[in-house]
Amino acid sequence: MLSPQWLRSFATLAELGNFTRTAERLDLTQAAVSQHVKRLEDALGQLLVRHPRHVELTPAGHALLDYCRELATADQRLQLRLSGTDAEHGEISLISPGSIGLALYPLLLDLQAAHPGLSIRQRFAPTSEVIEAVLANRYELGLVTLKPDDPRLSVQPFVQEPLELVVPAGAAVESWEDLVRLGFIDHPDGEAMAGRLLSRCFPGSPGVRSLPCKGFTNQIGLILEPVARGLGFTVIPRFARKAFARADTIRVVEREPQVVDTLWLLHRAEWPLSGRAQRVLKCIEVLQNDKNY
Repeated sequence: MLSPQWLRSFATLAELGNFTRTAERLDLTQAAVSQHVKRLEDALGQLLVRHPRHVELTPAGHALLDYCRELATADQRLQLRLSGTDAEHGEISLISPGSIGLALYPLLLDLQAAHPGLSIRQRFAPTSEVIEAVLANRYELGLVTLKPDDPRLSVQPFVQEPLELVVPAGAAVESWEDLVRLGFIDHPDGEAMAGRLLSRCFPGSPGVRSLPCKGFTNQIGLILEPVARGLGFTVIPRFARKAFARADTIRVVEREPQVVDTLWLLHRAEWPLSGRAQRVLKCIEVLQNDKNY
């Protein structure tokens, strides 16, 4: 194990190139600095070529200096992670379903642009993976569509999100037969979402499995592309529809009753949120308060 004090003496000597100035900066004797370098050379081989007025690093010395820099960087990262009160530096980690994730990501980027010391790490995932990732402390914040009951988690309602029946802009949908004519654009949660919404909006219908399937994609940002091109209809959560850039090419069919899901915010209950996470929650409150979302 290399002593941090030896490494500090070596790194300072490499910077200043002189034993006397190194000793003065570190408030040590020159003999102490020489002893630290000797201990390192006993362990690692020749690190310096000593000239009358300066020192020169050998290849091994350059390798050790790189190691010292890596340690300093790792120490800075550790200090940032441990400094929970610092709201303007460090990593923001959030894991959520794709629909709400599409709405959150631009807000998080706005936050990072305002505070360049922050780093955004966001992942889209189903509820089971979100819970596991937060419990394993791989992500500080998570959003899920089903409320977990694990006592290790702090859970609170975040926002409500309706399911929406989305059709091409020019399509007229008044009956089940109109949906049959259009055909269904499926996605990983498509059948379940469509089943929940369509069974209420079109009671007595044969069900979503009776509809012709006109396409499938597992990329949430692409689900509405075939709908926009007139190739079918789909059922998706509102935030996914709001994130679609070409709003004029699609239309939401408003029917009662609605199906509305509650999204739940969760984090570990045993320790407080970092200052960064608290700043994020303040930033994304707009999703709860702005009716445009």
